[in-house]
Amino acid sequence: MNVSDFDFDLPDTLIAQHPPKERGASRLLVLHRGDGIDHAMFANLGRYLLSGDLIVLNNTRVFPARLLGHRVPSGGALECLLLAQVPSPKSQVPNPNVAEWDALVHPGQKLKPGAAMLFERDGVRIDGEIVAMHFQGRRTIRLSTNHPAGLADAIDHVGHIPLPPYIKRGDEESDKDRYQTIYARERGSVAAPTAGLHFTTGQLDALAASGVERVEVTLHVGYGTFKPVKADRIEDHVVDAERFTVSAATAAALTRAKREHRRIIPVGTTTVRTLESLTVTTDGEVVPGSGETTLFIHPGHRFQLVDGMITNFHLPRSSLLMLVSALGGRERILSAYREAIGRGYRFYSYGDAMLIL
Repeated sequence: MNVSDFDFDLPDTLIAQHPPKERGASRLLVLHRGDGIDHAMFANLGRYLLSGDLIVLNNTRVFPARLLGHRVPSGGALECLLLAQVPSPKSQVPNPNVAEWDALVHPGQKLKPGAAMLFERDGVRIDGEIVAMHFQGRRTIRLSTNHPAGLADAIDHVGHIPLPPYIKRGDEESDKDRYQTIYARERGSVAAPTAGLHFTTGQLDALAASGVERVEVTLHVGYGTFKPVKADRIEDHVVDAERFTVSAATAAALTRAKREHRRIIPVGTTTVRTLESLTVTTDGEVVPGSGETTLFIHPGHRFQLVDGMITNFHLPRSSLLMLVSALGGRERILSAYREAIGRGYRFYSYGDAMLIL
């Protein structure tokens, strides 16, 4: 299929720049495959879920991966987006105050190995050094601090929440809470699994009381979630690897649900990719596991575990739009998007939600 088959026109005014005033106050478009569309509020999600449904959440936690600082000694401003920590050699004694990271550095053209940088806020200081150069502004950098609580805590103190590039404003104090799901626990993402931003504790409790089962997986969302599809044919696109973990307890719950013919409804595209990356044996047992996935889901994919999904509205020509089209059907999804645009739904990370059943 052509990437151009997944294009649509979206007014800039519909790209949400801030979250709604309260969680759960977003709108919800319900796409019944083959049976039309409902317009509701996310707070009414329970009307569309059945007792016995299994919803699956991604419990990854966003960390403040955007470091703003300056070059040493010139003082020139620079920005560093931490992508993934480089594993230390097994023979090396761990040092909580020093680590190497894969990072995007801007402006990075002149920053060669040995170049020094400094990031600080409220007396907490992180020193950086370029260790190696890679393609498209990527660098390996070594970060160090004398902060008594260690480097991870220093990054949490000095860093900024890495809001998506289509949010045209600086991060605010409120983003530390709102660009995070209420069930986020496992630190490691540079972007939130945004379909889960809508949930409140009260709503999750009410769903549980109505018989909706809930389990969690972990997939740490990387910068590749914003990677544009540059190929003309979708089959030529490559998705960046992301780390995931699925516990034995979650795998057992998934196995029971499939064997009992109950619906499995993941929350977000990251959760869909995690579930569809798992091994399912010939007798229907879901195998727990952890590792990296580069799974690219697009129309033609045969889903092994997923029966529906909760998601937000995605960018034109994006791999995430192709994923939801694989489940909902390209024409039905694009028709639903046109209706959402006509009704003024808010798009992307801080926008409204869609339920595909």
